[in-house]
Amino acid sequence: MYKRTLDLPKLLEMRSFFLLGPRGTGKSTLLRETLPHAHVYDLLDAEVFRRLLREPKLIAQETDSSKLVVIDEIQKLPLLLDEVHRLISTRKQTFLLTGSSARKLRKGGVNLLAGRAFQAELFPLTSQEIVNFDLLAYLNTTGLPEYQGQPLAYEFLRAYVGTYLQEEIQAESLTRNLQGFSRFLDVVGFNNGEELTYAGIASDTGIAVRTLEGYFDILKDTLLGFSVPPFVLTKKRKAITRSKHFLFDVGVVNTLAKRGKIEYKSELFGRAFEHFIALELRAWISYQRVDIALQYWRSTSQHEVDFILGTDLAIEVKGTDLVTEKHLKGLRALKEEGLVRTYAVVSLDPNERVTEDGIRIWPWQTFLNKLWSSSQLASF
Repeated sequence: MYKRTLDLPKLLEMRSFFLLGPRGTGKSTLLRETLPHAHVYDLLDAEVFRRLLREPKLIAQETDSSKLVVIDEIQKLPLLLDEVHRLISTRKQTFLLTGSSARKLRKGGVNLLAGRAFQAELFPLTSQEIVNFDLLAYLNTTGLPEYQGQPLAYEFLRAYVGTYLQEEIQAESLTRNLQGFSRFLDVVGFNNGEELTYAGIASDTGIAVRTLEGYFDILKDTLLGFSVPPFVLTKKRKAITRSKHFLFDVGVVNTLAKRGKIEYKSELFGRAFEHFIALELRAWISYQRVDIALQYWRSTSQHEVDFILGTDLAIEVKGTDLVTEKHLKGLRALKEEGLVRTYAVVSLDPNERVTEDGIRIWPWQTFLNKLWSSSQLASF
């Protein structure tokens, strides 16, 4: 059992919410543990689905205004949103609407409750949700709760990728070309954390550029992937304008890219470590509900900084246990612009220190403890 950072009861004190997240991230478990008195409609239950399909007003008849109502997998029956909208407006009733895909909810004609429900997301486990967190074990398994740290995680992830393609992507009719989407996922997995161009992927996969645009939309709508856009405010050095793309879980990437065992100081470790920090930053921004952009910077002369949070914090991620001058070139190039308040390296270096020109060197544990104990970046 894991104590999740996302506090559903506290969120629902504000108003109704959509709760979205890929399958396996623990939405149903979180509901059972933190909302035991809610009236739950599980649309994966065929009988529940049929009853509400025939008579959506059963929700009003079976609940009252004081009762929290959860509709699990709402994307399977979007027509229920009209009844939900009515009950929020007339009864001031509170709803939690969960799902693993927002695609059907965003298609034309679907009632999105006109702002009466906010959106929250549930991600794979973070470092702060795992007791006695072991970085290398995490990078070699998965953040999905059921199999995190388990020796059979690889077998589970192979089945997960195949099942997700069949049950989520195909059953929800998110694409007609499942084989093409599978090839696309392989390329995105192999190039996780890299700048990707539609033309380059089209060349590698034989998939039309327009189709690829739709595939990236599927990744976004199902929360299977996300983009880190470029930081383009620099004047002295022109910035590259392509986004970097990441998938939602380290283990899923390992499976798609057919990686072997990840060891400290290897090239695979460096890539997986950067991905891990990206996932931590993304989850912190979402769970703390802070309005801040997660970006990266690369100049046309190939200076790079891995992550920039607003204009508060620039982070370079290095899988080394001794940060030296050569690791600071990107941060120093960006620092010349004077656009960001704090500059730091997150690494395996065992000791926290500050360089003569003010760049902070943080052990990854120190950085993440500092991050997760804060609700904003003013303390950095």
